[in-house]
Amino acid sequence: MNTTEISNKKKAVALLKSIETGAQEPVSYINPNKYIQHNLSIADGLAGFGALLAQLPANSAKLNTIRAFQDGDFVFTHTDYNFFGPKVGFDIFRFEDDKIVEHWDNLQVKPESNNPSGHSMIDGTTEINDLDKTNENKRVVKNFVEDILVNGKMEKLTGYFDGDNYIQHNPQIADGLSGLGKALEYMASQGITMKYNKVHRVLGEGNFILVVSEGSFADKSTSFYDLFRVENGKIAEHWDVIEPIAPAEEHKNTNGKF
Repeated sequence: MNTTEISNKKKAVALLKSIETGAQEPVSYINPNKYIQHNLSIADGLAGFGALLAQLPANSAKLNTIRAFQDGDFVFTHTDYNFFGPKVGFDIFRFEDDKIVEHWDNLQVKPESNNPSGHSMIDGTTEINDLDKTNENKRVVKNFVEDILVNGKMEKLTGYFDGDNYIQHNPQIADGLSGLGKALEYMASQGITMKYNKVHRVLGEGNFILVVSEGSFADKSTSFYDLFRVENGKIAEHWDVIEPIAPAEEHKNTNGKF
């Protein structure tokens, strides 16, 4: 019964922390016979995870998981990393029979300064509420990403927000729809295109919804992880991690990014 005494959410957080501490027990939360790895720079299985840890300079890793959520068999986390340098990342773990059997992530180098509105990539509220509205909030956010980011139906944009009340944690963009508009105008003026082509996964717990999408940024194949906080049916806050997808010849596994 020991494996059921600790929640899957706590297992995922403990496994991440073990990268810093070297604790052995959390590794036992991984199914040794089935660990499907979607980080393309890590080999498949437990052996790949071990090889990654072996590459880390001693006592160099620091991890602080800021937010952790559970949606059925999935746990997703938002973590402040110092892992081969300062980064911010989202990790997704899939569980079967209380063991981790699959892992996806997205990592971005942590900027040295806050965004134009003074927010970092990780600050802001962590309180989970509205658990009864999880499915409703997932629908709102999925529709927003598909309408606006995938299909460019900008006439629908304002319907997803409460006026200009929108807290933004993207390192380059200021708060509000006004900040988003200015950033998009600037990118267009520089010839930088950001395109979302496909939504792969929508996970949520209460007022927090994570969307995993594939597209391109500045003409490079890109993975977008967007975390939204929903309030009264409107998008109120946004965090993201954007990672270029490495070319196939650099992949250490064949499981695909998504």
